[in-house]
Amino acid sequence: QVQLVESGGGLVQAGGSLRLSCTASGRTFSRYTVGWFRQAPGKEREFVAAVSWIGDRTYYGDSVKGRFTCSRDNAKNTLYLQMNSLKLEDTAVYYCAAVERTPVGFTSAAAYAYWGQGTQVTVSS
Repeated sequence: QVQLVESGGGLVQAGGSLRLSCTASGRTFSRYTVGWFRQAPGKEREFVAAVSWIGDRTYYGDSVKGRFTCSRDNAKNTLYLQMNSLKLEDTAVYYCAAVERTPVGFTSAAAYAYWGQGTQVTVSS
C-alpha cells in the first residue's frame, strides 16, 4: 500500500509557472506508475500526466502537452509536475495517483488504486 501527499498548489497569474510535488510513503515507489489528474468544478476528473514504472516513460493529456512536464525521483519517493504557461482553464484540484506496474488504460482515473487528497491550483487573469 502507498500513501500520497501533494504539495505546491496555489494562486498564479496566467502565463506563470507552478511546480507540484507528490511524496509517497513506502519502499516500493519505483514499482508504481504514478500520475496526475485534475478536476474542475462540475467537470469529470481529467488525466494530466503519468510516468511509468519501467523506463520512466511519460505520457500527457492533450490539453497540457508542451506546457507541463512530469517527472519522478524514486530515491526521494516523489513525483513532480512542472506547469508552465498556465492558462485560466488549468484551474482545478490536482490529484496525485498511483497504481502498481502499468495497467491497460492507465490514463483513466479508474485504473488507479491510490490517491492523494488533492491540491488546489488557481490561475487568475
